[in-house]
Formats: sequence, structure tokens, C-alpha cells
Amino acid sequence: MTEIDAKIDALVPAWLTVPDIAEQLGVDVTRVRQLVKEGQLVAVRRGENRALHVPAAFIDGDKVVKGLFGTLTLLRDDGFTVEEMIEWLFTPDPTLPGTPAQALSENRGTEVKRRAQALAV
Repeated sequence: MTEIDAKIDALVPAWLTVPDIAEQLGVDVTRVRQLVKEGQLVAVRRGENRALHVPAAFIDGDKVVKGLFGTLTLLRDDGFTVEEMIEWLFTPDPTLPGTPAQALSENRGTEVKRRAQALAV
């Protein structure tokens, strides 16, 4: 887990705390922390009390957005830090259009993964 700077914080339109995610997913807080530890979600410390937060766009109703885990794995394999992953996912890409995070939520994960793979080349 990392603490983020104001630039990254401004890119992400909404954040959820670990307890908020646990409630949405219908699981214990420890399970959400495990998802972060396993790399299925990324979390950063932010706010006054430096609580763990996850971008709200990563949660779709009662589940993690389809394709997020694979995309995070590709970015991690490319050497991205958590902060860099979040920045990449929330920076507009005119070839998508929109942001990679938006494309994932719209079930366009293949396009996002293709772009993430191209970063390694």
C-alpha cells in the first residue's frame, strides 16, 4: 500500500474505504484486505487518517470489475508501482476513448489489456 500525491488523487473521481467495499461485496474486511494482498485490487493510503482507499470504479455492484485483476497483473509485470497503475488506469486515452478504468467497467477489457501489454514492448 502506498500514499498518493494530489495529482493521482485528482484523477480518480471517487474512492471507497475497505469497510465500504466489504459491505458492497458482502464479505468481511479481512477478505478485502486479502484481495489487495493478492493483487486483485490496489489500495492506497489517503486522507487525514491515512485510511486505505480503493478507486470506486474498481467495484461493480457486488463484485470486482471484470478484467481488473488481469490488467493489474500486466501492469505489475511491467514494473508499475501501485501509484503508477492508478495513474495509468485513470488517465484519458484517446485511442479507447476515455480512460482504461472506464473501458474496463464497460466490458472492454481486451482493449485495455492490449494497451497494457504494449507498454512492455
